This record gives sequence, C-alpha cells and structure tokens, in this order.
Amino acid sequence: MIDLDLIQKAIDWGTKKSPWIIHFNAGACNGCDIETVDSLTPRFDLERLGVIKQGSPRHADILVCTGAVTLQTRERLIQIYEQMAEPKFVIAIGTCACTGGIFDGCYCVTGGIDSVVPVDVYIPGCAARPEAIIRAVSKLLDTLDTPEQKEKKAGKAKKREKIEDAVKAQDMNISEEEKEARNGQEDSGDES
Repeated sequence: MIDLDLIQKAIDWGTKKSPWIIHFNAGACNGCDIETVDSLTPRFDLERLGVIKQGSPRHADILVCTGAVTLQTRERLIQIYEQMAEPKFVIAIGTCACTGGIFDGCYCVTGGIDSVVPVDVYIPGCAARPEAIIRAVSKLLDTLDTPEQKEKKAGKAKKREKIEDAVKAQDMNISEEEKEARNGQEDSGDES
C-alpha cells in the first residue's frame, strides 16, 4: 500500500528545498533582467537556497517576470503560466512588472504582471537589487513551511529572545564600577 501522505511530504520538501524558476521578460528594458541573472551568479548566489534556473515552464515552480505586459507578450505569459504545474508562484520584479511603471497607459501596455496572472511577491525598484530578489525568494519559500515547522521556528525565536533579554538584564545589573573596570581592561588590552 502506498502512503500518499509520505509522497505529498516528499513533494512539499522538494518544492521548498529545490524550487526551479523560469524567467520571462514581458517587455522590460533589461535592467531588471540583468539584476535577476546577477542574483543567480556566485557573487549573490541564489542557488544556496536551492533555486535553479529552468528553461521549461513544465518543470518550473516559480515564474519570475520583469517588465510591463505588452499586447505582444500577454498571451505568451498566460500560456507559460498555464503550463506550470501546481503549486506555482509568480514574482514580479521591478516597478514595470509591479504596476506598469512609466509605460502604464501606453497604447500597447496592459499594465503590470498582475493584470494578466496572479502575483505572489512584488519586488519594486528600477532596477530591483539582487539582494531584494534573494530576500523575496527566501520569504516566499518560508511561506511554504508546514504549521509544525512554523511552530518550531517560532519556539526557537522565543528562546533566542529570552536569552537576549537575560543578557540585557544581566548587563543592567552590573554596577558602574564594574563597567568601568571592564572598559579599563579592554583599553589596556588594546594598548599592548
């Protein structure tokens, strides 16, 4: 008998630990495209989160879009989105992808990416920085945690806060003379 829960857990784990992205330029000036590709290079290394760039929408989990949607690219964007398997996520990178940018209102522009497909994460900026892209992908992957994992992370964060509070309280209980003595010891150590 096949345990479907186990299979679903494996699929969820693979989606969170190794998301594949596909990039689509809906009509950008290439500024955001360069920053998107830059986030995948060893300098910024989006691959440390397990992200791999994929060429086929059928294998991709995350659709990364740049640029305002034009009449020419509208149908292609819909087709790529529909070819992606569930669960699928969309990230709009740059001001043009978020709102249409300076091209909003042009005769050939239908607006931002959300005018055609639902968007999960918006990264504004002209051009959006690789650090912002990495943070957004990281936050998106954090939303995929199961309730148990979220509870475990929250417990660790509470423990960390308690330790930090205890250290602060301990520092507050130290008398002024002890603080001066510590500072004097640190200063004398720097001089030698």
